[in-house]
Amino acid sequence: LSQVPAPCPLTEEVLKDGLSLLSKTGNGLAHTYVKFEAKGKNLTDISVLKSFIHLRYVDLSENKLQDLSPLSSLTELLWLKVDGNLLTSACMQELSYLQVISFDRNRIKDMEGITHPRLATLSLKENKIQTMLGLSKDQLFSLEVLELRGNKLKTTAGLSLPKLKKLYLAQANIRSLEGLEGLEQLETLHLRDNKLETLDGFSSSMKCLQYLNLRNNGISSFQEVEKLQVLPMLQALVLLDNPCADEPSYRLEVLALLPHLQRLDKEVVEQDEREEAMKIRQTRQEEK
Repeated sequence: LSQVPAPCPLTEEVLKDGLSLLSKTGNGLAHTYVKFEAKGKNLTDISVLKSFIHLRYVDLSENKLQDLSPLSSLTELLWLKVDGNLLTSACMQELSYLQVISFDRNRIKDMEGITHPRLATLSLKENKIQTMLGLSKDQLFSLEVLELRGNKLKTTAGLSLPKLKKLYLAQANIRSLEGLEGLEQLETLHLRDNKLETLDGFSSSMKCLQYLNLRNNGISSFQEVEKLQVLPMLQALVLLDNPCADEPSYRLEVLALLPHLQRLDKEVVEQDEREEAMKIRQTRQEEK
């Protein structure tokens, strides 16, 4: 079992050092500090922040926090960073204006209790999350960017966030793609360094997906690549470090299947390649 950290409450002195950014209060009659930063101070207790109700930007990274409940009185909070703490849950009281949260490198096990209606960007890199379930579209209707790199997900099932535009799932132990059809506004999907061998799970309802990174997975046949034809807007694809990328004339094979691609593995598709791929495509269609 991990050691319980020695108690280290936030003191007045550290508090004074960390306050900055003077701004008008709501009624415009007074000024107050709206930014607070206390990184790497071994803090275990931030109760004293309860009375600083006007704070909008708070960075408490690299401490030893296990409890964020004192932040529930910061009703004007817009931006919160608590990377590198000892949190086991991301659950917090709902904050109406909160737009950005970063919980990277904690010990968070699930995504329950994240219910901020204006939250647009949520980062949970390098935690211990095993399922996508728990993020509620009824409460997170503004979420556009979700970063889950370095978790233990195995599957993408359980994700229903209709406004999501960017989804980062690298190094997340993913073996199967499920439940993606609701991501109708998704533009960018990162799945690098996972364990995908098939490309089932993409859907024609994903009509905004332009960038797909599948680098270093286990995709060995072009029949799998062919399944990406359902994505009407796909423009950039990364397939490096998959077995299929070692096949002779790999680029032409992919372009014959996906003629709309503008970039393959960071390289822009050249006109002569496109024409050659088109010939292959036509020959195959005639053979059929």
